[in-house]
Formats: sequence, structure tokens, C-alpha cells
Amino acid sequence: MLDPAQNHTFVDHYLDLPYDLSDVFFICTANNLYSIPRALRDRMEVVEIGGYTEEEKVQIARRHLLPRQLETHGLEPGFLEVPDRMLRDVIRTHTREAGVRDLDRKLATICRKAARRVVQGRITRVRVTPHNLEEFLGPARYRVEEETRHDQVGVGCGLAWTEHGGELLPVEVVLMPDRGQLIITGRLGDVMQESARAALSYARSRAQELNIDLESLEKADLHIHLPEGAIPKDGPSAGITMATALISAITKRPIRSEIGMTGEITLTGRVLPIGGLKEKVLAAHRAGLTEIIAPLANKPDWAELPPAARRHLNFHWVDTMDSVLRFALASAEVQPAVPVDVPDVRSGDEVEIVIPIMGDTGAESVDMTAGGDTPSDQTTESDESMDSVPGSPASNGVHDKSRVNGSAGKPRRRRPTSPSANAEAPPVLAQNSEFLLPQEW
Repeated sequence: MLDPAQNHTFVDHYLDLPYDLSDVFFICTANNLYSIPRALRDRMEVVEIGGYTEEEKVQIARRHLLPRQLETHGLEPGFLEVPDRMLRDVIRTHTREAGVRDLDRKLATICRKAARRVVQGRITRVRVTPHNLEEFLGPARYRVEEETRHDQVGVGCGLAWTEHGGELLPVEVVLMPDRGQLIITGRLGDVMQESARAALSYARSRAQELNIDLESLEKADLHIHLPEGAIPKDGPSAGITMATALISAITKRPIRSEIGMTGEITLTGRVLPIGGLKEKVLAAHRAGLTEIIAPLANKPDWAELPPAARRHLNFHWVDTMDSVLRFALASAEVQPAVPVDVPDVRSGDEVEIVIPIMGDTGAESVDMTAGGDTPSDQTTESDESMDSVPGSPASNGVHDKSRVNGSAGKPRRRRPTSPSANAEAPPVLAQNSEFLLPQEW
């Protein structure tokens, strides 16, 4: 019937008469292509029509759906007032679809309950507000998608395509001490599980560049989980998200929370193109994300995106995982093991250094002040116990002017002097002492 070379003599079994269908133009609609038989699909030209954006749904409801429902329920145009922000709340929290059929039903429900109030004589004008929206439609069926407000280690935000439009797809990865196994949960399909294994293989192959200890990794289990486990998930577009979350969990570098990403990954780290970019970008824009990481091969699709999304989102077009990690991972802040603050003694700052004295239970301090009228060359008597230590500066004949009197417990102040040509040789470390002050002090 659909073949133009054969349908000019189509015979219907009811009429049992041949008639010409070669000039007939057939139009079929479907929500997805998976249920269409392959033989039938080969004889059709597929035209993909993306879902409506949120702003498009608001305008359709304002100009067409709401006036029609008011007329159907016998309400005057000015009787029911539904502001645009309430239409957006209905779209976000009570519907989840690519079209507007469910939105039309929700508006019909609001009109019916408003008409009942008129019949009961309780009110002459109805305005839908955030306070009474639940009275008309009940509790919200869907939560508003919002991104995580802070960067986390091992938690990445992917973008997915569904029959109802785009959605956020969070990916969580944790490490646990065990035998080096890979655990995948969340009702992932075969394609998505293969993407997870490919992501782990890529991370292992780049261990040296990513500073990954393979010996420690072999002693830890990696658990990948995608929330909302009751919903089946499949597809290759979450590959770079899982790879980024894996590397983040292994290297302890957080992932930036304002970024959403989509793309297929290969074993060598290449990023392949994906489908449904428009719906995914709209989901990111609706959730408040500000940056998108997408395959470079999908850059021509940027022109088809809504102007609002192109204006408010910053796109990073990548073709390798190295570029993905450069944009997605937050810069690691290296903290020193022991914070050390060394001021310039020539600037007049006072320095306090604690030196443990051998044989004492506590520690005494030496205060040194640069500049001023402090005594310059006053020294204290050497402790007899220090003189008796074999190998100490005193016993070797070298006078250490930076030692303190361990028995007196009084700090010594001296002016730092620049080393002269006849400066003494560097003092020898005393036995069991932790460190020695520089000679110029």
C-alpha cells in the first residue's frame, strides 16, 4: 500500500476492486520508532519533530488551550485568571510530556472546579495562585529539577532523552575497599553497562596522566549507581558522564555542579555524537544549569536550539575526554601538610619559633625582633647539660649563638646581623634536636 511502484492497483479485501493509491499521501504519527516494524519503517520517510519548549507550551496554553476550555465550560473570558508563572508551575510540577495533551487536561480540571464554585455561589472571580493551585490539581506529581548546589566528588550530572522530553541523569560513583570489582546498579541497559566498562578501561589506560594508583585501585570496588532505579535506562550518551564520575571518585577531584554533559565515549577517549540534543539542552536550562559539555560533532545542532537556551547556556564542544575533564573537574586545591608562614625578618615583624630542648618535657620559645632598640649582641650562658652532650656545638669548640638556656627558661632577643666575611662555620646539629635556627638569625 505504501510502495508507489505497486499501489496503483491496490485491491481492498472488502471491496475486492483495484483502485489507484499512487497519488495518496500517507501521514503517520508515533511517539517513538521502536514499535514500528522494520519493513514498514524502510518504506517511510522519518521526520523527527522535537517537543515543545516550556515557553512554547505557555504560549500555546495562553492563546489556544485556555480560551477553548473556558468556552467549553461556559465561563466568561475574564472570570478565570491564570498568570503565566502559574502556567509554568502546572507544566513543571503536574505534567511531563513533549506535547500539550496532559496540559490541556489539567486546564480542563481547573475550569471545572472554577465552574463549580460559581454554581455554589461562593465566588464571582477565580485567580490561580501558588496557595490554591493544590486545591485545583492536588499535590505536585513531579519535582522541579534542580542541580546540586555544591561540587561533589564522584557525582556528575548527565543529560538524557525520553519520550516526554529531556531530563537530568545524575550519576554517582563511590569506592569501597574490596577486590577491585565494578558494580553497576539503577536498571541500566546493556548499552549503558558497556559504556560504564569502557569508561573504567579508559581511566585505567590513562592512569599515569591522571595520577591514578593502579595498585590501590585493584584493591577497591567501584560502584556506579543511577538514581530512580525503578525506571529502565539505556543508551550510550551517558558515557562521558560515567567516565568523569569514575575519575572524580578515584582522584578525589570534585565535579562542577553547574555543568551538564552528554556524549558517547570510546576506549581511546574519543567523544562521539548523540541524538536529542535539543531536548537535553532544554532540560538543563529548565533545571538552572549554566554550562553544557556536548560532542563537537553536534555543533551544527546549535542553530536549532531555542534562542533562550543559547543565550543563557555556555557550550563546550569537545571531541576527547581530556577536554571533558578539563571543563568538568574543579581545580584541586593543594593544601600543605603543615602550614608554614615565614615572614621577612627585615620588615620588622616578630617571629616566634618553638624549639624543644632535650631533656625537657615542654618546649621553650625564642622571640626574635628585627629592627628597633632591642639588645643586639647579648648572649646567655650555655647550659652545663648541653656542654656535656658529646658532639654538641659546645663540646666541639663551636659556639652556637642561637641556643637558649634550657634551665633558665628565659627567651633571648637579638638583632639579626648580616653575615660577614669572618662568619663562623654553620653549627653542627645537637644530638636528638629537631632543627636548628639559620645562622644569619
